[in-house]
Amino acid sequence: MKRRQFVSASVAATASLAATQTMANTAAPAAKQAYELRTYELKFGSPAGNIENYFKEALIPALNRQGVKTVGVFREVGKSDPGKIYVLIPFASMDAFAQSATRLASDAEYGKASQNYNALAPDKPPYTRYSTSLLSAFDVLPQMIVPDTKASRIFELRTYESYSEDAARRKVLMFNKDEMPVFYKVKLNPVFFGQVVAGEHMPCLTYMLTFKDMAERDANWAAFSADPDWKRMSSSSEYANTVSNIIRVFLEPSPYSQV
Repeated sequence: MKRRQFVSASVAATASLAATQTMANTAAPAAKQAYELRTYELKFGSPAGNIENYFKEALIPALNRQGVKTVGVFREVGKSDPGKIYVLIPFASMDAFAQSATRLASDAEYGKASQNYNALAPDKPPYTRYSTSLLSAFDVLPQMIVPDTKASRIFELRTYESYSEDAARRKVLMFNKDEMPVFYKVKLNPVFFGQVVAGEHMPCLTYMLTFKDMAERDANWAAFSADPDWKRMSSSSEYANTVSNIIRVFLEPSPYSQV
């Protein structure tokens, strides 16, 4: 009798464990983030202090209150004039992006913190213009990976333009299906990957990588180029002619960047 009870209990425990494992294996995938990537072009010869203070004291704290915890702010590596500032805002969803402007407008703390910025004279504009792109995270990397913000780091922002919508679709498929494991293997450390759904240079995708320094970046890209898996997939007819132009920018984080 005791033996039958033991066997029954063992079977029940095994079934329960199997059910738990099945539920874990079939859990819903992580929700895909939506990224807003802004590029501010500063006025020639003008200081960046006004726009930097606005980001640091008004915009970023307000976005943090909306639940956006890791806003990235970057400058181009080396000196450029007019300078550019890149702002990366990772929203939890497209809906969160759509609601953000309304939430900013009703945020009293944001309104107070941005008073000096909004009071700038017309002859002292904080920037010339800014462009913005909206991106949908890839299936293979639905959430941004935030690097250690205390460590020394540089970033590489890459945009792959395609000659047609189908070519862009196939390049996204290539990353989702085959290419990303090679990135991890050779330590092309991803921050985000996104398909541009509105913005410049469409159809295209944009992604960001991070490295300790340029020497590490160069060595890891060399390893990628020599990787046999990369060579195999890059010669596949399925992925032929997917990229017609590459735009590459090297960035460094601002002191207050959360990425």
